[in-house]
Amino acid sequence: MIAKELREMIVAAINDAVAAGEIPPVDAPDFVLERPRLKAHGDWATNAALALSRNLGRSPRDIADILARRLQEGTEAQGADGGAGTLRSVEVAGPGFINITLSQDRVLGELVRVANEGETYGRWSFGEGRRFNVEFVSANPVGPLHVGHGRWAALGDALCKLLEAAGYAVDREFYLNDYGSQMDVFAASVEARYLELAGLEFEFPAEGYHGAYVADIARALLAEDGGRPLQKPPDERRSELGERAYRMALSHIQDSMASFGVTFDAWASERELQQAGAVEKEVRSLIADGLAYEKDGAVWMATSRFGDDKDRVLVRSSGAPTYFAADIAYHLDKMARGYDHLINIWGADHHGYVRRMQAAMEARGYPDGLEVILGQLVNLKRGGEPVRMSKRTGEMVTFDELVEEVGRDAARYLFLTRSQDTALDFDIQLAVEESMDNPVYYVQYAHARICSILRYGSGKGVDLSEDVPGMEILRLLESEEEADLALKIFEFEELVRDAAMDRAPHRLTRYLEELAAVFHVFYNRHRVISDDAELTAARLFLVRCARQVIRNGLAILGVSAPESM
Repeated sequence: MIAKELREMIVAAINDAVAAGEIPPVDAPDFVLERPRLKAHGDWATNAALALSRNLGRSPRDIADILARRLQEGTEAQGADGGAGTLRSVEVAGPGFINITLSQDRVLGELVRVANEGETYGRWSFGEGRRFNVEFVSANPVGPLHVGHGRWAALGDALCKLLEAAGYAVDREFYLNDYGSQMDVFAASVEARYLELAGLEFEFPAEGYHGAYVADIARALLAEDGGRPLQKPPDERRSELGERAYRMALSHIQDSMASFGVTFDAWASERELQQAGAVEKEVRSLIADGLAYEKDGAVWMATSRFGDDKDRVLVRSSGAPTYFAADIAYHLDKMARGYDHLINIWGADHHGYVRRMQAAMEARGYPDGLEVILGQLVNLKRGGEPVRMSKRTGEMVTFDELVEEVGRDAARYLFLTRSQDTALDFDIQLAVEESMDNPVYYVQYAHARICSILRYGSGKGVDLSEDVPGMEILRLLESEEEADLALKIFEFEELVRDAAMDRAPHRLTRYLEELAAVFHVFYNRHRVISDDAELTAARLFLVRCARQVIRNGLAILGVSAPESM
């Protein structure tokens, strides 16, 4: 945990300077510690002196000189017993930035930790003791999944894996809007297609579902039952067909998610909430608690008291509850199941719905209980040209069709290459290319190449023991490319922490591509396996560490790490 160690050293340098009377008494300020873009600026850089100068009214350059000297003295004290200190050099640059270069032994020591921790490297414990519920996808349960749902599936699952890497206990949940008028319209649509296939007269509902998938479901039902429901009264027939069709559509969604590598811990049903009386009970409770009121024959919740721009209807004048009322009951049910925090991933079209739901949660005693991540849609392309229709059906390209064409790994990875608040251009042609232009291929190829190196070594009789070499052997890793690869490898740990805290799994794809690039530069300039047995052992250790971190990163993304390509 280099960053944590360096922060502690900088704070200690400030305290030592205060104790020595070099600067007036002051608390350590918030300061930035980051990896600089230019190698000439060291391995890490900090603006601590500039942050201090704002409080002390002194030149940041003078303060930087003091802190740099203190840091250098501290690392020299570390090495006084014959060992190596953390820092190789500390330099002041510009108006008062401090550039820090790590000692070779400190870099190598961090690599040893990577090797020793293996698949647990990059995991944290700051989330321990807290339970999160992450609800995502939650697609219309009576319609096909579109590619946007695929993006939310990849995002939601990767976010859950990130949170688990941070120590949180996480449950994945899919909410089913399986109640109300849409279910009635779906049942009527399936029944109409069923009658049509049976050669009988039918009337298709004016607002029915026209997709080819409805006819496919009706055809499957007819093949399954041989027309038995035709002998039943119309209402009973429609109810039976609608329920069976719903179960068929839901099973297809569940199979699609499972084949995409996403397993939900719960499939929550709005219908079950309604039938249990949870929605009606919550509306009565809100009225009793003075949080809702009747007006113009409807029931309204006073969400404007909690930051919403206006009050919202819970029950229409017709007596039918709104989706909002059901969603309040649903979210309170989740909190009653013992979660500390809820995260919902919604499409950007729900932007106006977020504040009212958070207002409702605040009114019920959970001011910070609900976090909503809004995501933009996916623009499908093929060779840079927009793709709007499926060649197979002439309708929209479904999620299943996309995964079938490009594969699970490519779909998951490419869905995660951009921040969720940015529209994503997904190029199908690029996704299937076996070239370095394809980012998932590029990263997986780096992993496979390392595995190939190890197989080559085995064929040459090289000792492939995974024991960590001694420091005298590891110190042979002294080239610029070897140092760059080592430093890039252990950026992973801090990146996992920051990505989890910021809910940003897309940062992992960028990092893995950078790591693969640094590895390829190293590989192209240095032979890993040579006649020098000790140098070979050192370089094999280095590439094993790179392979481990690539594996760990791809695992969080839900993408495989092939050993050959």
